[in-house]
Amino acid sequence: MTEAILLVGGKGTRLRPLTVHTPKPMVPAAGVPFLTHQLARARAAGVEHIVLATSYLAEVFEPYFGDGSELGLHLEYVTEQEPLGTGGAIRNVASRLHSGPDDPVLIFNGDILTGLDIAALVDTHRTSGAEVSLHLTRVEDPRAFGLVPTDDTGRVTAFLEKPQTPEEIVTDQINAGAYVFNRSVIDTIPAGRPVSVERETFPGLLADGAHLQGMVDSTYWLDLGTPQAFVRGSADLVLGRAPSPAVPGRRGDRLVLETAEVAGDAKLTGGTVAGPRTVIGPGARIDGSAVLEGAVIGEGAQIRDSLIGAGAHIGARTVLDGAVIGDGARIGADNELRGGIRIWCDAEIPASSVRFSSDQ
Repeated sequence: MTEAILLVGGKGTRLRPLTVHTPKPMVPAAGVPFLTHQLARARAAGVEHIVLATSYLAEVFEPYFGDGSELGLHLEYVTEQEPLGTGGAIRNVASRLHSGPDDPVLIFNGDILTGLDIAALVDTHRTSGAEVSLHLTRVEDPRAFGLVPTDDTGRVTAFLEKPQTPEEIVTDQINAGAYVFNRSVIDTIPAGRPVSVERETFPGLLADGAHLQGMVDSTYWLDLGTPQAFVRGSADLVLGRAPSPAVPGRRGDRLVLETAEVAGDAKLTGGTVAGPRTVIGPGARIDGSAVLEGAVIGEGAQIRDSLIGAGAHIGARTVLDGAVIGDGARIGADNELRGGIRIWCDAEIPASSVRFSSDQ
């Protein structure tokens, strides 16, 4: 049996206002909390026991997932009393693991949507004899990431912070946020204080001569840390570009949950999701967007690449392009909001009052 730790304690600051009332892993993507996709993919790879390292809005997780039996999993929950960083969170849940010292433990960041071959990563770890193995992916522009160069055998040779000059870009390989640790390595992480695996644990292991192995898997990979990325990830799940056994319906141009009401002449395209109890009015055009539970879209509204929070109301003929509308917000008719604008939860915008782009 392989067991796993899921790091789901982050505040999701970059995703606000979506994360004001909801922890980031519980924001719906393709009709279900994003965490559901990660749990389902882990189970499909043979994982049976997962410990969730929670912190922000920790009380939300267990009432939804329970003991995990509906997903064929055994789930446990450990809550940090104060933020401990990635390494500290891993160490904080170590007592709930059942693995022996040389057994592999999978570790996932709770905001990465990926097509990673989980079984291949575990196999790479076992056959290479590594103490830690990392999923690496290649990106066109690695300047926003930490670089992880490897030798010809895949062994990690360095961890390089975000490069500032072209000369510093020695590889296009980056840390993709999924790891396999030998259980004994987890027990060496300092307890009771914040620790970053990226800045402290991994460089420290390398300096001590430990074997860290990288496995490059450049299938689908997306960091869902921004609203624009989250909307794209949800659409890619619906369209079938990102793999998940947890999408609640057939993949295609749109996903309409059973309790949603969509007018006959409304058009939903580009992986759009109409969540539970949503109402989509006549003539509405929605492309590549997510409409969360209980939201109402007025007649003739035009929405593109946007995320509409739970219970929000969008007035007739209003245009949204790249917008994020918080839970319970009310946008009156005949408004125009573009360019990544964010409207806070429960805000109210009167009819015909706004034509705004955040890049103006």
